[in-house]
Amino acid sequence: MSDGSPHPAPTSADTPRTAARSAVVVGGGLAGITAALALADAGVRVTLLEGRPRLGGLAFSFQRGELTVDNGQHVYLRCCTAYRWFLDRIQGAALAPLQDRLDVPVVDVAKPVGRRLGRLRRDPLPVPLHLGRGLAAYPHLSLAERAAVGRAALALKGLDLADPTLDTQDFGSWLAAHGQSARAIEALWDLVGVATLNAVAGDASLGLAAMVFKTGLLSDPGAADIGWARVPLGELHDRLARKALDSAGVRTEVRTRVTSVSTNDNGGWSVQVPGETLSADAVVLAVPQREAHDLLPPGALDEPGRLLRIGTAPILNVHVVYDRKVLARPFFAALGTPVQWVFDRTDASGLRSGQYLALSQSAAQDDIDTPVAELRERYLPELERLIPGTRAAEVKDFFVTRERTATFAPSPGVGRLRPGARTKAPGLYLAGAWTATGWPATMESAVRSGVSAADAALGTLGRPRPRHLFAFEEAA
Repeated sequence: MSDGSPHPAPTSADTPRTAARSAVVVGGGLAGITAALALADAGVRVTLLEGRPRLGGLAFSFQRGELTVDNGQHVYLRCCTAYRWFLDRIQGAALAPLQDRLDVPVVDVAKPVGRRLGRLRRDPLPVPLHLGRGLAAYPHLSLAERAAVGRAALALKGLDLADPTLDTQDFGSWLAAHGQSARAIEALWDLVGVATLNAVAGDASLGLAAMVFKTGLLSDPGAADIGWARVPLGELHDRLARKALDSAGVRTEVRTRVTSVSTNDNGGWSVQVPGETLSADAVVLAVPQREAHDLLPPGALDEPGRLLRIGTAPILNVHVVYDRKVLARPFFAALGTPVQWVFDRTDASGLRSGQYLALSQSAAQDDIDTPVAELRERYLPELERLIPGTRAAEVKDFFVTRERTATFAPSPGVGRLRPGARTKAPGLYLAGAWTATGWPATMESAVRSGVSAADAALGTLGRPRPRHLFAFEEAA
């Protein structure tokens, strides 16, 4: 890992004095920001173009009265080494710290009062002993179910993530074949998997699910420790990212929609925006798969239609502001209720009185288009069941944020649809969480894709890698 110190501009030791090369990065999400920083750090002149009025892609903030609201709750794990590198690179790591040790409170409202709370936590022991005591004490599974979970985890650890047949199977069928009850899937496997994959086990590729659980729970004792931003996401992914881009010499243009990308007579690339044509030696398309499909020039991919066959999955976030503090812990997960994960966003939002809770609802196909009034009728009573303090509290505000295409759908077979960073058009590269990073659609996948695209472009441009670029483990 990087040591978190600021990264200086490239020096002559990093960058030989050769003719300046140029690149245009289309898209200002995490993938595009990463690619732009990596290219600029190698001495490439970079222009970053983003159609929205801000950077950050689908991990952003907005104002609602006195609140600064994240469009959705985003977390990362200690094993997310690329995103941790990104936080270091923008000097934001201290604003999104990790837990000292994995500890997830899990509340089951179907159980009697006093027996509802369980915890998923680890000990400072080698894998797999680090989870042994936590699993043995987990009250939401029977003794037999806990033993079966241990056996399934060992079987999962033995899977070869490079085996392409894993992508043809669904995780739910594999779990059932390995003795996992419906309760075990609900109270453990989906508790983690829905939040990381944005799909229930039966709808998820075994390959992606195995990657999540092997990397997060079975690779290193601390791999699953959870981190999240204690400030609005816009502070990290827009303000600090833009500051880092400016320091690296990147020209950043927001509210700038790219209309076409094509080769020019000089063997380079022309990028058309309203009122201007930009010329570049390399182009990185760091946009969603459908937008990338529409911008790809003919022949860039053998089967560009595959991009349109990568499905999408929604995430709904329910935001509730109470007139008083109702929850003492920073977050918890829930069972026996439609509520999935609840986070305290009070301090990060700037709220001066009361408490602001955000409910993160992944795989939200059933709720994504439900009117706000109906969601209020559904979720407020559930919060009263989960959090006794809400029963006497007044709801000061209730609203929802909807990301209908929050992630790519991690369905069986999606692996063969995800393209790599390189295209068949020399100098044109793809980035985005939906590309072939091996990870599901996470901030980690987005950053890894940006690194991969930049690495491929630097090779073509004849530029050396910056020394710090691959400081994180298992680089993309």
